[in-house]
Amino acid sequence: MIATDESRIGVYVCHCGTNIAGVVNVEELAAFARELPGVVLAKEYKYMCSDPGQEMIKRDIAEQGLNRVVVTACSPLLHEKTFRHAAEEAGLNPFLVQMANIREHVAWVTSDADLATAKAKAQLAAAVRRVSGHESLDRQFVNITPRVLIVGGGIAGIHAALTIANAGKEVILVEREPTIGGHMAMFDKTFPTLDCAACILTPKMTTVKDHPNIKMLTHSEVDEVSGSVGNLKVKVRRHARFIDEEKCVGCMQCIDACVFKKPKFPNEFDQGLALRKPVYMPFPQAVPPVPIVDPETCLLLSVGKCKQTCVEACGDREAFDFDQQDQIEEHEVGVVIVATGFQGFDPTPMLQYGYGKYDNVYAALEVERLLNAAGPTEGKVLLRDGSTPKRVGIVHCIGSRDKNHHEYCSRVCCMYSLKLAHLVRDKTGAEVYNFYIDIRTPGKGFEEFYERVQREGVNFIRGKVGEVRRASGDNGEQSQELVVTVDDTLRDEIREIPLDMLILAQALEPRDNSNDVRRMFNMSCSTEGFFLEKHPKLAPVNTVNDGVLLAGACQSPKDIPDTVAQAGAAAGEALALIDCGRVELEPNTAFVDEELCSGCKTCLGLCPYNAISREEEKNVAVIDGALCKGCGTCVAGCPSGAIIQHLFTDEQIYDEIEGIMHYV
Repeated sequence: MIATDESRIGVYVCHCGTNIAGVVNVEELAAFARELPGVVLAKEYKYMCSDPGQEMIKRDIAEQGLNRVVVTACSPLLHEKTFRHAAEEAGLNPFLVQMANIREHVAWVTSDADLATAKAKAQLAAAVRRVSGHESLDRQFVNITPRVLIVGGGIAGIHAALTIANAGKEVILVEREPTIGGHMAMFDKTFPTLDCAACILTPKMTTVKDHPNIKMLTHSEVDEVSGSVGNLKVKVRRHARFIDEEKCVGCMQCIDACVFKKPKFPNEFDQGLALRKPVYMPFPQAVPPVPIVDPETCLLLSVGKCKQTCVEACGDREAFDFDQQDQIEEHEVGVVIVATGFQGFDPTPMLQYGYGKYDNVYAALEVERLLNAAGPTEGKVLLRDGSTPKRVGIVHCIGSRDKNHHEYCSRVCCMYSLKLAHLVRDKTGAEVYNFYIDIRTPGKGFEEFYERVQREGVNFIRGKVGEVRRASGDNGEQSQELVVTVDDTLRDEIREIPLDMLILAQALEPRDNSNDVRRMFNMSCSTEGFFLEKHPKLAPVNTVNDGVLLAGACQSPKDIPDTVAQAGAAAGEALALIDCGRVELEPNTAFVDEELCSGCKTCLGLCPYNAISREEEKNVAVIDGALCKGCGTCVAGCPSGAIIQHLFTDEQIYDEIEGIMHYV
């Protein structure tokens, strides 16, 4: 830092092309700045964030002896680090730089040029007044534990785990289901290339299981997270499987020997379309290839009486352990990747479609299982009565683009509806109808696939389905045949289409436990309920909680290629943090003035990051700087005024307010 007792402030006004200069009179603004107290230099330039703009700041700091810098430009979220770095390279403490946001706060929201210029002057005056009270701060660093926790074992979690593990780093992969694979394991084919989903996914699943750098914890959930970026302590609850994974060889003899000779209970993996026994494998290619016992349907675990023929079949391996309890494992990690995926929208509340009322109305995920060779019908498209449908309808946007449910587009529904249309027609020869609002195919090979399905003879009817009902039989009785009433907007008429089978293209929505996960990892959610990234363009896999990254459909609906791409990006961010060996902490943290603290404990419950504890001997609050994110909640809530925040002291905020009020 340049040693001086008086403020020597340099002001730089950015045109931002025409974003700012198209509304704000930047020349007048620079001239106004030159008259402000403490300002020794004021310049305007077309793009201050460019290399020439940054070089201008560095040169002026060195030549003009500037000890404070104000940049009036865009949001600090975008370029505060840019200008701080430029100041630091010139020898000035980076925290003696202040930005005034005159793009988002002024130019973009004010059409009148004179009013916009006046508002920009007030913003600038506030920044100049504020920066005079800034203090030099030192950056803090913490070392990073070279281990990554990945929450979710779908294709996103699998790809991220393999990327990090292949780079030589340790990975802990936690999946709440008995097997990894996620939704992709349920599919038969993937669009638009119609690749076999299992052929792509199964080798990756096996590689995860066998990789020396990956510890795979299935049928497990994260219970608690503490610590901060670089040093997170995680408690994982491993639910009782009642079969020892180390002893089991996956022979499946226990399933055959179960006292239930025939499967009796709905198989969740098959969407309830097939039955299973109390001891079961979710699907043949499950990883780990170890059965699991359902305690709610197992006779021994639910009523205490059973012949235990499964145990006899296991023999000398002795893999069964009916006394097994949930276990808590503790792990220390440096970075977390959240890849918890999505869940399919339940169409039941949309009564007009008859889901749950008519047997031949199916959700899309149910049809995915019917089409799968390892599914309940071994890949044959059969109705519940065992017959093959001759007329099949697919209704798009079930739960999506609907003000009563989800207003957002789920992105993949059009393409997977086209895929289902192709596969159903290919396997049954049925007449297939697609009822759509708009067809959206914005991806590589997507439009070509759409045209291919059209050439194959699939019918496309543009319009919303208003009603689904059973057709009347010859004797006036209702038959199993369905009649769909649709408003065909292209033919401008109401049509009634008889069908044997109706498929509902359900929306992708956040998982039902997403709020619990969000709170556990101190993340934010979008209005739709998906986890919110730090910045949609500049930090699409980061979250506001440093060291917690996002991958896959938990962040927003996306297809498999985009999910894999984002998982790779998250893995790259995690590796960058780990390879750096340490992470920088922002110094705009809060601290406690012990002389003013009354020990009232008000702040303890206010901190969203659990950064505040209480020192019993002194009866005062203590803030962990590594956990503090500088949100200021505790500062505002402290009744004694004992909590102070760097860069946001009362004096600095009052100066900023006075600067605005003086020139408004």
